[in-house]
Amino acid sequence: MRKKLLILFPLCLVALAVVWASAAGDAADPLASLAYLNGVFTNKVDAAVETRLENAGGASAEGGGAAAPAWTAVSWTESRLKRDDVLQAVTGDGVLLLAGSGQVNYASGAVVDVTDGTVLPSGGSLAVRHRYLVAEDTAADFTVTGKTAVVDWQGACTFHESISTDYNAMAEALKAMHLFQGSFTGYGQGFDLEAAPTRLQALIMFIRVLGEESEALAWSGTCPFRDVQAGTNGAKYVGYAYEKGYTNGYSATEFRPSSPVNARQYTEFILRALGYSSAANTDLSDALARAQSAGLLTEGETAMLQRDPFLRAELVYISYYALEVQVAGTGRTLAERLMEKGVFTQFERDGAPAVLNWRY
Repeated sequence: MRKKLLILFPLCLVALAVVWASAAGDAADPLASLAYLNGVFTNKVDAAVETRLENAGGASAEGGGAAAPAWTAVSWTESRLKRDDVLQAVTGDGVLLLAGSGQVNYASGAVVDVTDGTVLPSGGSLAVRHRYLVAEDTAADFTVTGKTAVVDWQGACTFHESISTDYNAMAEALKAMHLFQGSFTGYGQGFDLEAAPTRLQALIMFIRVLGEESEALAWSGTCPFRDVQAGTNGAKYVGYAYEKGYTNGYSATEFRPSSPVNARQYTEFILRALGYSSAANTDLSDALARAQSAGLLTEGETAMLQRDPFLRAELVYISYYALEVQVAGTGRTLAERLMEKGVFTQFERDGAPAVLNWRY
């Protein structure tokens, strides 16, 4: 199989360095033509790439890893990363940011944006779905700057894991316990942790942490909201929750399933699941403060949720730590209640990915 990994050969780099020294370059005035990068350029470096990979030992990569492992991947390989994780790449390595945010740093040499045919300067931010190539005699650090990111990479790379909050592991743990499924996005395990959650997604998570998903999917009534497509699972979730008094909708005829949900709204859902609130409460201005009083949030988490954009990463975070909170008046945690309902077993919980117990 023809290997697609590219490295910059000396002739190209000499020309590149001359142009780069005189102008930074942009999409309108690229440093190298895209046709050249993707045609003649690619063909001339394939043999050199094969040699370098063979010399690296031919190890295969499954993704990120523990403390600074070196991996080699002939084909594009996907990894889910977290804030301050570093992918250290060398000459010929390729990096493609699929979701999230990141930046590159290097002391000398160049990192080429192959998509635009320009050089990305050290300290520059990565553009989503742009392919980057590490030039000859260059060692570059690609660092995640958002809470999470999904990266495609190719070549011989070294990963340095940070101790930042591991939202990715939380999502995997919730999935192992049947509480989080993700979307149909074809990368990042479909977790979409970098996206803002919708009202429908938040409601589905709420029903799952209640342990009532099977009842919702078996519901056969008529959903009262005209903006929820009849006959879909979404209509079942919404109709069931409305009938049970879990949600009121925006009006008698609108639920607004695709509208974004904020931290207060989702926290209120979890408070209801824990028995500390109900749909009768329509004043959500103090939801975070009430969650802190109930032991659902720490002071630092309340500050974080007030400060940061509310993404699916935060939805996962709140849901994960809610499992350790006692359900009002029961003396049992939410996790214990869900196991009693048969949502997941102790074996499944014990087998879920470990999460570093570090909270805001």
